[in-house]
Amino acid sequence: MRRTSAIAIAGMTALALTVSACGRSDSPEGQAGQTGAAVDTGAATGTITIWAMGAEGDKLPELAKEFETANPGVKINVTAIPWDSAHDKFTTAIAANKTPDAAMVGTTWMGEFAGLGALDPTPGSIDQSVFFEGANETAKVNGTSFGIPWYVETRLVFYRTDLAEKAGITTPPTDWDGLKSMAKAMQDKAGAQWGIGLQAGGTGSWQTLMPFAWSAGAELTKDDGKAYNFDTPELLKAMQYYQSYFTDGIANKAAPATPTTEPDFASGKVPMFISGPWMMKAVEDVGGEGFKDKYNVMQIPADKVSSSFVGGSNFVVFKNTKNRDTAWKFIQWLADPATQVKWYQLSTDLPSVKSAWEDPALSSDEKLATFGKQLETAKAPPSFATWEEVITSLDTELEKVTKSGADPAAALKTVQQQADSIGTGQ
Repeated sequence: MRRTSAIAIAGMTALALTVSACGRSDSPEGQAGQTGAAVDTGAATGTITIWAMGAEGDKLPELAKEFETANPGVKINVTAIPWDSAHDKFTTAIAANKTPDAAMVGTTWMGEFAGLGALDPTPGSIDQSVFFEGANETAKVNGTSFGIPWYVETRLVFYRTDLAEKAGITTPPTDWDGLKSMAKAMQDKAGAQWGIGLQAGGTGSWQTLMPFAWSAGAELTKDDGKAYNFDTPELLKAMQYYQSYFTDGIANKAAPATPTTEPDFASGKVPMFISGPWMMKAVEDVGGEGFKDKYNVMQIPADKVSSSFVGGSNFVVFKNTKNRDTAWKFIQWLADPATQVKWYQLSTDLPSVKSAWEDPALSSDEKLATFGKQLETAKAPPSFATWEEVITSLDTELEKVTKSGADPAAALKTVQQQADSIGTGQ
């Protein structure tokens, strides 16, 4: 089937914002289930300023030109911001009431920014059912949506198919026991130094642990989503399982602080690891010609279900925008399946809109299709304003568990105590 061009869609989406919604509230966190005020049905007009980070900030102007072409008279000014200074730039702008009209925002910042009263609730005319459920949850704070999930990523197990075959494994495992057996066989039969590369604590290590926790049925909130929930049997089971790779000598507890994932994977020293879609190009570049045929990806093996971490970035409109209608029309256009595919082709960022994955640009790649399948069950952390502060405790305690053999139960009790002390910020 011939794909409709993003330019042609742009004009249609400007007319698609027709469903009326409830009015906006001045409450900083909004009301549960609240939707933003309706957007007018006329053509997009005027100028909007947008902030975007990293490579996305560099590439977005090219995509924005297509919206300008489809909407004569509209001007979109994109400011690219380095990731390392973005959070402070946003909070400073919020305090000074000098935010842009719209922006790309990290998923873990949503609770904080919504709590400051800075974000405009998503209009009811934007159909939230088109997005992967886990990704859509990252845009919600207290049940109210603020913006859309713009692009997504999730984590899978990368594994060397040639070495797996040497180890006697031709079908990837689907449960925890199978994954551990495979990792051990990679050492014993395929000559790998380590069976799998897992992060031994430290910054961001929670993102590798949580897929196992969610697979075991863990929930990170309690009391109707009003409190943190770390000290649970499900999370304990996941942490004990994770620890066993290190105590059994299957994963390296002394792995270098600077990852050597790509060369170790290419050499066969570490034939399995867990990461996101960006690592496909990275390992193929290091592995050289033909290496793409020596590895594959599989969904996170299940305890109860297969689940993983969903990340990416959202797109929001700030409450003090002077051109709200055009800002939301631009975001609606970003969520169009054709625009999502175009953005993937420009950036390799994966679509948050489920139907975009039917495009041959994605569906023809079996590895990408596996990422798409995992996204159907992938989950996100809670949108509490204090999440980034609280999660450092889990990273710290996980390092004690993996490197020093600390008791996982005691570690989770410490994390829960820290979380209770800090609170949710709501």
